[in-house]
Amino acid sequence: MERTELRALQAPLKEKYRAVPDAAVVTLKAQGRLGEGITCKVETGKALVEAGLHPATGGDGLAACSGDMLLEALAACAGVTLQAVATAIGVKVRDGLVLAEGDLDFRGTLAVSKEAPVGFKSIRLHFELDTDASQEELASLLKLTERYCVVLQTLRTAPEIAVSPSF
Repeated sequence: MERTELRALQAPLKEKYRAVPDAAVVTLKAQGRLGEGITCKVETGKALVEAGLHPATGGDGLAACSGDMLLEALAACAGVTLQAVATAIGVKVRDGLVLAEGDLDFRGTLAVSKEAPVGFKSIRLHFELDTDASQEELASLLKLTERYCVVLQTLRTAPEIAVSPSF
């Protein structure tokens, strides 16, 4: 997609959201259906993914790990955001790889240690880009990618989450 195409696609949306801010608020949804054993099936919009226990918590490795899925969502969002930003600011990226990795101490989720956190202790996001962009352009590209990546910003500034049963 070219810069002019992206701007043409987004211009009416930006104008609408400036005029009617509430129109920009969209509720995204996901659901999972409990599966056999210790699994949960999630429709991604493109495929059905069966999530299960990570081998470090007793899983057999056949089902997707939710932690991996979180990192995959981060990598996907960062990659899409980087491409959109590059297009918008006119930086040509021929190819690239987005690597997301995180450290988990499974003692936390297995209740082995109350001192061990439940969840990622740290997450790293790394880009390997094939581009002729200058260091200044790359710095701007990464800064804007960080700023506008929905998943990255959600992880950094945890939203309010309500958990409720429905029996």
